[in-house]
Amino acid sequence: MVKLTKIYTRGGDGGMTSIVTGERRPKHDLRIAANGAVDEASSSIGVARLHVDGQANAALARIQNDLFDLGADISTPDGLDGALRVVDAQVDRLEGEIDALNLALAPLNSFVLPGGSPGAAHLHLARALTRRAERAATALNAVEPLNPPALKYLNRLSDLLFQMARQANGNGATDVLWVPGANR
Repeated sequence: MVKLTKIYTRGGDGGMTSIVTGERRPKHDLRIAANGAVDEASSSIGVARLHVDGQANAALARIQNDLFDLGADISTPDGLDGALRVVDAQVDRLEGEIDALNLALAPLNSFVLPGGSPGAAHLHLARALTRRAERAATALNAVEPLNPPALKYLNRLSDLLFQMARQANGNGATDVLWVPGANR
């Protein structure tokens, strides 16, 4: 477990921060940027949780915990023994939840615009921020290899958040649909 006795250290005042190995890196480093994007996604999920309840809230709580696992994974370069890594079972769980939600959702006839109910709008924002985290992680992966399940997790998570947003919109009944060229 992590134990924090002091919140500020002044260690980052010069624009550097530490990763799990103790190595100091610039705060704009790809590894730090990817981890920050995961934190943004988790924070937006925290806001979405204020607008959902029951199973959706429980799933989002579990996902926030998984995103801290993912942050630890991204913070730890490949090859470090005993590192906390995202595992395929976490990806498989997301896929199962996507499939279960899909059974009740209305078929899509157009692209869905972010919005509808407050819960759906916040879930769409979380989905968009998860996509940003995925882009940051794949940029890092191009330079420093990441754990493959970590990348899969972000990809599936954005899909799940999309399905959850549709569920929050009456299983798709009140989705806001794109009408191509509607305002020409």
